[in-house]
Amino acid sequence: MKTHCLGFPRIGENRELKRALESYWSGESPLGDLLAGGEALRLRHWEDQKALSMVSVGDFSFYDQVLDLSFTLGNVPARAAGTEGDRLDRYFRVARGQSAGDTDAERILAGEMTKWFDTNYHYIVPEFSAATRFSLHPAPLLAQIDEAIAAGFTVKPTLIGPVTYLWLGKAGGGLDKTTLLGEILPLYAELLEQFTARNIEWAQIDEPILSTDLDDAWGGMIRRSYDFLQGRGVKLMVASYFAELGDANAELAFSLPVEALHLDAVRGAAEIPALVERLPAGRELSLGVIDGRNIWKADLGALLNMLAPIHSRLGERLWLASSCSLLHVPVDLERETDLDAELKSWLAFARQKLGEIDLLARALNEGQDAVSAELEDNRRALESRRQSRRVINPAVRSRLENIGPDWDQRKLPYPDRARIQRERFDLPAFPTTTIGSFPQTPEIRAVRRRFRRAEITEDEYLAAMRREIDKVVAFQESAGLDVLVHGEPERNDMVEYFGEQLEGFAFSRFGWVQSYGSRCVKPPILFGDVARPAAMTVDWIRYAQSVTDKPMKGMLTGPVTILNWSFVRDDQPRSLTCRQLALAIRDEVLDLEQAGIAIIQIDEAALREGLPLRRGQWQAYLDWAIGAFRLAANGVGNATQIHTHMCYSEFNDIMAAIIDMDADVITIEASRSGMELLGAFDDLTYPNEIGPGVYDIHSPNVPAVEAIIERVSESAAKIPKERLWINPDCGLKTRRWPEIDASLKNMVTAAARLREMDIS
Repeated sequence: MKTHCLGFPRIGENRELKRALESYWSGESPLGDLLAGGEALRLRHWEDQKALSMVSVGDFSFYDQVLDLSFTLGNVPARAAGTEGDRLDRYFRVARGQSAGDTDAERILAGEMTKWFDTNYHYIVPEFSAATRFSLHPAPLLAQIDEAIAAGFTVKPTLIGPVTYLWLGKAGGGLDKTTLLGEILPLYAELLEQFTARNIEWAQIDEPILSTDLDDAWGGMIRRSYDFLQGRGVKLMVASYFAELGDANAELAFSLPVEALHLDAVRGAAEIPALVERLPAGRELSLGVIDGRNIWKADLGALLNMLAPIHSRLGERLWLASSCSLLHVPVDLERETDLDAELKSWLAFARQKLGEIDLLARALNEGQDAVSAELEDNRRALESRRQSRRVINPAVRSRLENIGPDWDQRKLPYPDRARIQRERFDLPAFPTTTIGSFPQTPEIRAVRRRFRRAEITEDEYLAAMRREIDKVVAFQESAGLDVLVHGEPERNDMVEYFGEQLEGFAFSRFGWVQSYGSRCVKPPILFGDVARPAAMTVDWIRYAQSVTDKPMKGMLTGPVTILNWSFVRDDQPRSLTCRQLALAIRDEVLDLEQAGIAIIQIDEAALREGLPLRRGQWQAYLDWAIGAFRLAANGVGNATQIHTHMCYSEFNDIMAAIIDMDADVITIEASRSGMELLGAFDDLTYPNEIGPGVYDIHSPNVPAVEAIIERVSESAAKIPKERLWINPDCGLKTRRWPEIDASLKNMVTAAARLREMDIS
């Protein structure tokens, strides 16, 4: 029986990749150090997989695997293709707008970034135009394969499939991107032949669009691709993940002339028995039985009961694997020495998940007696979790059952609230604000770290944070912003900060996962019922408001985003957990209002991220997700202005649901996608106030005043100018102060000029 994983985390157990990248970008270390660090990480991660039948090669990336494929296929945007330096310089310019050592004049527009299916991982969107030409440049991938072979590993190259690659990209100038398939298939064929020349037996081709609703055209492209790619020597395993196949896609997948298929047996568990019955004779089947998206220990006994008849039927044709790449989970649980023993016994990170795959294979190959001690340990851990009193809070459950029928309704409709709020705030046209966070400098992190280690007193910590708030408020006042924020110096992360103050959460020290590039997040572990024992932000926001006469926003993370950016319990519906979170945030909203905070922003950056991949399941999700936001937000009075923020997803197709949130103001990412968001308003009127982001904060580039004016003018063609705000795409946590100073002053200057212009 073959065992494998679809990919391994690339950041390193100590975030070595993050540190190497940022050191190189800042000019503190040479390119050779970055390359050597990447090689060391790859070798370590292949060593982690040595108990499996094959190691995945091609899953490592210095920024993003989709961008890697664009460069492998020679699809480099023209604005970067002719720039100075080598391939890696051009690669980083597309990823983030600049490479190491670039001057302001050498910076370019970074590629659009959006979410990888329904995960919190962001990929760089491939760009296609009539001028796009493809050519194969496989040297980096082949070098990694040669590294692994030289180190003695059995190699399984992993590639994003040709149809998924086109599906992920965006075409300009009216180009039909489906017409490009014929141009890239010969490059895939040539690459497969390169694998064969290295005596590689298997290649993994990821086509996760098989878990989406495919029309006849895209389904036909899948069939055409593998008809073309068959017979290249290397055996092909086509992988689908993140959802079930469904009948139509299963029929398509089983008809492909490939040697093996991989199915997600976690999210698609219900369909697996029927699909095994339909498996064509001679076809091999990889079942992703270990969850690559969450950190709970697998129920090995239940899995063996499910797998035993399949193994009896298929024998060596059955493979065992992770459901998807382990990119989405932390590296190693063993490092978490601060977690209490009971909770730790419920968990499995990437290395432990590799062990679960191997253990299942041993149990099926050698009999369960061969691993009886390990299976008994697993059973005891799962029983401990089921019986734990830490998981259920009767008071929380009782409160949910007694929610009032009007708790999710504002007292007046938006037009009436807007009149009251305009009179209260008296803001100018095109009011300016930011999304919430300001730079998390090394000095700020050092103060938080010293307080956590009890090296300074609470009074010393509070004084330091208040000095930082004073600095941020003074800067915003001097820059001329209209609605201010306190900068969030006390917050380590927009989700973790709240989870640390809510019951039902636990935290790792080293549980980092990659969000994009060098950006890593450490999701909280949501294991039990959620309650808010005390106010979480009120003292900070009240202090910030006390040092300015301008409106100060209270900054909160919304229930759907906390849910989607945590490792969420899997023993009850996500909708129920989300409503528990909504009640906790509602309490905070009402306490902020009681403290005199008149503008409260409840970020729902991850709203679309949780949207199911199948449209038939959208409405059920949106009903409970939008309902949770309304439950959190709508207890306030009419004069209190509720903001929300969303970023880096495709929102146009759920704009009607976003309108149903009934937030007074929404700020939303728009600049990196070329103001694509505005297309939603061709056939739909957004009734409330909106701030389409006017510059990309994930790039160090400073926006020009003229560019901001152009973007706002474009917005005003779709949205009445009296309902437009001016703001960045997202928070400023990752940016440096010189960039922020120049960018926000340009933004305020643009707003002043817009107020003098005749825009309609």
